[in-house]
Amino acid sequence: MSIGMIFLTAAAILVFFGAAQRVLDKMYLSDRAALTLIALMFFGTLIPNIRLGMVQLSIGGAVIPLGICIYLLIRAGTAREKLRAVIGAVITAGIIYALSMFTPNEPEAIFIDPMYLYGLTGGIIAYILGRSRRGAFICGVLGVMLADTAVAIINWRNRINQPLILGGAGVFDAIVISGLLGVVLAELVGEVFERLTRGNRRPVSSPIHNPVRSKEK
Repeated sequence: MSIGMIFLTAAAILVFFGAAQRVLDKMYLSDRAALTLIALMFFGTLIPNIRLGMVQLSIGGAVIPLGICIYLLIRAGTAREKLRAVIGAVITAGIIYALSMFTPNEPEAIFIDPMYLYGLTGGIIAYILGRSRRGAFICGVLGVMLADTAVAIINWRNRINQPLILGGAGVFDAIVISGLLGVVLAELVGEVFERLTRGNRRPVSSPIHNPVRSKEK
């Protein structure tokens, strides 16, 4: 089982036990919808890819994640949030692509699998640029996809007839890591800031009986 599938399994467990309810609310997803999408991503990788000439699309690694991004873009609160998510995805892709140019071709020459490195980098950049849970997921997932597409286009221009398998193999792991890490960072940092802002303040009790306030409670 790949690291991407392990992450999806962990996410499914958290959703099943209600530990991700706050995040799902921000992403306009119910528990059932989230579990269904996770299952589609998980088992979709086992289905033959969709072939479009030199491009192959993985059902679980590209089609489903892309569909989620489109849904989140449609449900985004403002045009500014949508624009920030799209621009953030392009910038994330550029950073991942630049990083790939400096990554050694031999996996043994680097302390971590390059795809894991791209996923971790994408997740961190996605959180910084996306800011919200929705934006972070979009930036992380689309960023990896766009970076992989850019590599394929450069190869084709250099007459390297290597097909683009979008969402396949290690790229699937990078997509999952990047998307989920961006959301987790947005949730954790958001929670910390909310607690710092709220502090330990409690409602001030008044010795004067106020029947209107009592009704409001």
